[in-house]
Amino acid sequence: MKKILPLRLLLLAAILAIPAMSFAMDKHDPPPGAPLDGGLSILLIAGASYGAKKVADKRKKNAGSEK
Repeated sequence: MKKILPLRLLLLAAILAIPAMSFAMDKHDPPPGAPLDGGLSILLIAGASYGAKKVADKRKKNAGSEK
C-alpha cells in the first residue's frame, strides 16, 4: 500500500497539470513554419536507397536458397 500511494499522487498531479499546460499556449501567434529544404529530400533518398538495398539483398538470399 505504501508504494501505491506515491504512484497515485503522481498520477493525480499529472492529470491535474495537463489542463494547465494546454491553456499555457498562446493561441494568437501562428507557429513558425518548418523549412523543407534539401535536408529532407536527402533523407528521403537515403531511406529509399536503404530500403531498395534491403529488398535486393533479401531477393538475392532467397534466390540462392531455392537452388
